[in-house]
Amino acid sequence: MDSIPLSAQSAILVTLLALSGFFSMAETAMMAANRYRLRSAANLGSRGARLALELLGQTDKLLGIILLFNNLVNAAAATLVSVITIQLFGSEEWVLGLSTLAVTFLILVFSEITPKVIGANHANRLACFVSYPLSALLKGLYFIVWFVNLFVAGLLRLLRLRASTDPEAHTLSTEELRTMVLESGSFIPPKHRSILLNLFELEDITVEDVMTSRNQIEAVNIADSINVIQGHLATCYHTRLPVFDGEMNAVVGILHVRRVLGQTLDHSLSVSDISEMLAKPYFIPASTPIYSQLQFFQENRERLGLVVDEYGELLGLVTLEDIIEELIGKFTTSAPDATEKLSWGADGSVLADGSQHLRALNRKLGLSLPLDGPKTLNGLILEHLQDIPESGVSVKIAGVPIEVVQAEDRRIKNVRIFRPQPPK
Repeated sequence: MDSIPLSAQSAILVTLLALSGFFSMAETAMMAANRYRLRSAANLGSRGARLALELLGQTDKLLGIILLFNNLVNAAAATLVSVITIQLFGSEEWVLGLSTLAVTFLILVFSEITPKVIGANHANRLACFVSYPLSALLKGLYFIVWFVNLFVAGLLRLLRLRASTDPEAHTLSTEELRTMVLESGSFIPPKHRSILLNLFELEDITVEDVMTSRNQIEAVNIADSINVIQGHLATCYHTRLPVFDGEMNAVVGILHVRRVLGQTLDHSLSVSDISEMLAKPYFIPASTPIYSQLQFFQENRERLGLVVDEYGELLGLVTLEDIIEELIGKFTTSAPDATEKLSWGADGSVLADGSQHLRALNRKLGLSLPLDGPKTLNGLILEHLQDIPESGVSVKIAGVPIEVVQAEDRRIKNVRIFRPQPPK
């Protein structure tokens, strides 16, 4: 070493520190790289991304080649610093101690912390770059890495640990995908993000959550006179109407209003004509997930179903549009919708109907009313109080103050909801 000029030794030291920094940066970049972005880049033809994925598929060998060179370079740098120190200042113990501190500082700053911060901040881009030299080194020194990993594998078995080879180890759960969508920022437009988030909730939402409740169903009573039925048909908002005989549970069919129009052009309408036009009703259990129901609608070529409970009692009605609106939001104005009129007043309150669905209220007013029990505001208040309240009674549910404005016929008709105060 004495025959090598001091300037050359200093240049070698700088080179060793730079190499150590490269391997430190490569280690962090490869471990922090987003595998899904790499896979996307590889599908678009990026060779660097494909090499990076191949290296990440054999993590033990990847870490083996990186740490092999990193430790060799760091040991060489420490030795070289000691040689330079002895040449300049002698071999006294305090001098060697200071040289050890100096080389530790140099390695920490220039070969460890700084490169690793760079690697972590630009992981995806750097992973594609460093995969080329790492792949070449691994191929050239495969036997050495394989030999070292034999001892690593033996130590892992001794500790009763096993390296994961399960291809499912890097798959994402539904909640992880949901978090990725929420944190996508400008990569996904807000409207698209809302639709994706709604998709994740489909399995947790039943037809009972989105149905039109029984007392809000627009239906025809075939037991009425033909004049009453014609008046009803002339003013209805929908093209398909349930037809019942006497009481709502006795549904006899579904009437397509356009067929009635064609019939009246030929001759006068009668009750028997309406009976002949009825289609068979399609009944749905209340607990059916709306994702499954969407498939059922498609398979059975239906657009409307009647929701019933376990005893066969009619609970409500759900349409294909109701399910689609759960995904993309309101898109039709064929019938008046009380939810669309809801907005906070100047006094921080809003007047709402007791039959309003809790999901619609939460979405429209930004509330967090519980959805795991009753589906309507009336049911939520009755369950909370365990009694039928009188007008003027106030409750606080999930931090939302609610005042009963009108209650009659054993149900709550109108309530006033006050905007919840943010926590101090």
